[in-house]
Amino acid sequence: MSEWLVLALAMAAAAVVVLVVTFVRHRTVSEDDDPSDTPDVIEYMTMMIGVVYAIVLGLAIAGVWEARGVAEDHVQTEAQALHEINERVRVYPPDVRDRIRADVDAYVDHVVTTEWKTMSEHGHVTGRGTELLHRVRQDVTDYEPRTDFEAQAYQPLLDQVTAADTARTARADSTAPTMPGVVWFGLITGAVVTVGLIFALQIRRTPREVILAGLFASLIAFLLFLIWDFDAPYSRGITATADPFLAHFPGAGK
Repeated sequence: MSEWLVLALAMAAAAVVVLVVTFVRHRTVSEDDDPSDTPDVIEYMTMMIGVVYAIVLGLAIAGVWEARGVAEDHVQTEAQALHEINERVRVYPPDVRDRIRADVDAYVDHVVTTEWKTMSEHGHVTGRGTELLHRVRQDVTDYEPRTDFEAQAYQPLLDQVTAADTARTARADSTAPTMPGVVWFGLITGAVVTVGLIFALQIRRTPREVILAGLFASLIAFLLFLIWDFDAPYSRGITATADPFLAHFPGAGK
């Protein structure tokens, strides 16, 4: 099922629930009930709870958006480090240079074609990718420079291998959802309480009030969906992509 369809159904369901409860409540309310007779303390509590929940929603959205940005940075750092390795080995003998570049290309190709799909569907990186990157590390570390020029390039190459390995580890750690279950419990409970407080204000069944109540519930559903969509940076919605790898290695995956 498309995520946009899920979003539309969630927003529609939230609005329908509010509308149904409103109509049922007005059918069962007594004739002498006065909707305008709402204690000031209830209005104050409703306002404060709404403000607090809005702050919590804002912080949650900012948190998952920041996590998505960090996930993109990990990918960019890893791709850039591999590109630097690919370029810096030009000072090595042809056989060593070609072997390192071939192993780098094999790793990138695996990441783009296989590992990214595994990350998206299963939430973890592959053992094969780890093995291929380890092979690149061995290629670089096992070579003994023969000239001063090669020796000057050796340490920077090691640094780039370390940077790629560190970025890969960080990318693996970012595949899991960033929001703990207890936070989701708080967000969903807060949504139910916030929307439920609409009825504490004894809204009338006028078209304007009913529409506003439905739109408010739909907005809450949309914001919760937005948090859920951004919660897994490599799996759902507007995800971090493998474009940095493709930008530095255009032939990957072909």
